[in-house]
Amino acid sequence: MRWALNVVPWFSFVVQAAAVVANADGSMSGPIALALVVATAAQCWVGMGLLQRALDRYLGKPAELRRRMACSLVLLAVTTGLIIALPSPTEPGVHPGLMMTMSTATPPLGAYCLLVRKRVYAVVTTVGSVLTALLFGAAGATMPETVGDAVFLLFICGWIVLVVRMSGWMLAIVWEVDAAREIQARLAVAEERLRFSRDMHDVMGRNLAVIALKSELAVQLARRGSEAAVDQMAEVQRIAQESQREVREVVRGYREADLHTELVGARGVLSAAGIDCRIEDAGSDRLPAPVQSALAWVVREATTNVLRHAEATRCAVRLRVMDAGARTVLVIENDGVRPAGPAPSGKGGSGLAGLRERLAVLGGTLTAGPGDRGTFRVTAEIGEAAAA
Repeated sequence: MRWALNVVPWFSFVVQAAAVVANADGSMSGPIALALVVATAAQCWVGMGLLQRALDRYLGKPAELRRRMACSLVLLAVTTGLIIALPSPTEPGVHPGLMMTMSTATPPLGAYCLLVRKRVYAVVTTVGSVLTALLFGAAGATMPETVGDAVFLLFICGWIVLVVRMSGWMLAIVWEVDAAREIQARLAVAEERLRFSRDMHDVMGRNLAVIALKSELAVQLARRGSEAAVDQMAEVQRIAQESQREVREVVRGYREADLHTELVGARGVLSAAGIDCRIEDAGSDRLPAPVQSALAWVVREATTNVLRHAEATRCAVRLRVMDAGARTVLVIENDGVRPAGPAPSGKGGSGLAGLRERLAVLGGTLTAGPGDRGTFRVTAEIGEAAAA
């Protein structure tokens, strides 16, 4: 969308410049037409940076506009004067040089419409169009031609605000979608942490309270010389061992994800983010629990990376159990790969490095890199040693 705004003035310039030079005749109109072409080219060049900075300001980013805006307005005044100085057409119609205003007016007016309210823009451009048309009338245009010039200029001003504002609105939506994806990924992590903390509280809260009470009772009994203190401490030991076992079960359940659940969750999360998710599950229910858990973590990590590190519009998840169950291959592929920076990876027990460690325990491998047609592909493969 940004590049489209840069192309519009140049496209109009290329189309109209040749016509302006071809229609020029006589000793004065030739140099004026050439000067108009040069000034319009300079306006297009200055306007590229001006429109980019105006879009940044419209989207809430800091951007310096004064110098480029002043330069663009000066070039607009110069090109308007040169257009007026061109000889009037011998046949009725719009002034030939007036078509160049699509190139000369788009940068400054496009930036201006992004910085002020639409009502202010409408008033300013209406007054400017009428005054410019009157200048054409003063230069020799007839009344019908002057009215036609005013209508044409008003049309150009309306077309500029429509195109530029629409581009800014679409860019704002794209930015909001990116921000929503980032927030969604963070919320997913926060929700998982909350779930884990709730499980730990449910398991440890009651047992720790009982341990504290029985320990206090054992201290009081020991001070009295009662043999019952030994029984109380034995009970404390039993509860502590039970708590240790329950914590291990919680951690094991946290680390061992369910493959079918993760596939369904990936489809729901990606669809909510506006990504077309296609899942091909061929035999996940027949896989051993360790293999399902390892592949489920691959699905979870890859889904998070799609949300956080790509501008994807589609994502495909394909699970294949081949060679009569001796080999399992999971492929996750998405488009929208951002050109800057390497593929996301983690260190230690997180990210792609952590997934490789999980799969290596089962004799599996993980590869991640560019796929076909500009996609990014994550492939996890586990051999028959794990399936046995």
